[in-house]
Amino acid sequence: MQTLLGKNPQELKESLTQMGEPGYRAGQLSKWLYQNVPFESMSDLPASLREKLRRETSEGYLKMLEKRTAADGTTKYLFELPDGNTVETVFLPKEYGNSVCVSSQVGCAMGCRFCASTKDGLVRNLSAGEMLAQITAVAADQRDAGRIGNVVVMGMGEPLANEENLVRFVRLASSPEGLGISQRALTVSTCGLIPAIRRLAEEDLQITLAVSLHSARQDEREKLMPSARANPLPELIQAAREYFEKTGRRVTFEYALIDGVNDTDADLDALTDLLGGFPCHVNIIPLNASGSLAAPSKRRVYAFAEALGRRGISATVRRSMGSDIEGACGQLRQRRLAQD
Repeated sequence: MQTLLGKNPQELKESLTQMGEPGYRAGQLSKWLYQNVPFESMSDLPASLREKLRRETSEGYLKMLEKRTAADGTTKYLFELPDGNTVETVFLPKEYGNSVCVSSQVGCAMGCRFCASTKDGLVRNLSAGEMLAQITAVAADQRDAGRIGNVVVMGMGEPLANEENLVRFVRLASSPEGLGISQRALTVSTCGLIPAIRRLAEEDLQITLAVSLHSARQDEREKLMPSARANPLPELIQAAREYFEKTGRRVTFEYALIDGVNDTDADLDALTDLLGGFPCHVNIIPLNASGSLAAPSKRRVYAFAEALGRRGISATVRRSMGSDIEGACGQLRQRRLAQD
């Protein structure tokens, strides 16, 4: 049974034509699919076509298993995929517009010490349709909150390890026939897979690249992020510079500040040496405590960002959201797996 969400307009036309239906129905069908509407409620489609669609295809929507809303309005969802696997998605209401953080894989193979997503390893990649379905489900549930204007692929998984589906997702999410979200409002976060960053730069996209840095010292970064061994810092920064040069999009470096690990004056010096002269931005993230790792004091976090600014490196502190609902990547799924 073919899944329709995730097909481009031409593919939808071909599917309908194979079913003996006129191709122009693809536009009507697509409109409903991106609103998370079931076949039976697609009111401008003939009843005979709706029945045929129910019998021969599936919309590609996800089943909501759990929903938790924080005091700040952040809402975390646990969705079930058709094969029974689960993924997390987060809705973030912000003053400048609503955002959704989507997952790109079930689990993750990267092994970062501070991330719950990787604890059970990688199960499989998500299709472009499964990534889109996270947004359509959240948009339908949060209809009264207003339009979703920003999307970050920063949930479970390493997006650039699911490169083909990621690029397809970006093109569909940003197309007028899809979600119509500006590519400049789409951010893709990566641990720093150098060959994939270089290939992404050739895709003629206008998305923001966010590189998880977390240390400017190679030895320390390898302790935090095993993937750093195959992606050494000098080459990674060179690939990021090439991305900026080819796309004109400023690269963001994510930096989870960890008490006594990467928040020292030596770390400030290393960051300055690594990023000095590069028109980038550093996003300082107070660590969501995991195992033996802890966040520095709030005062230290802001002092670190201010010190980078004085050294000529643009830096801000990310506002922590959803801490009272297990807001960090993978926490809700891990709890559910433990219960099962």
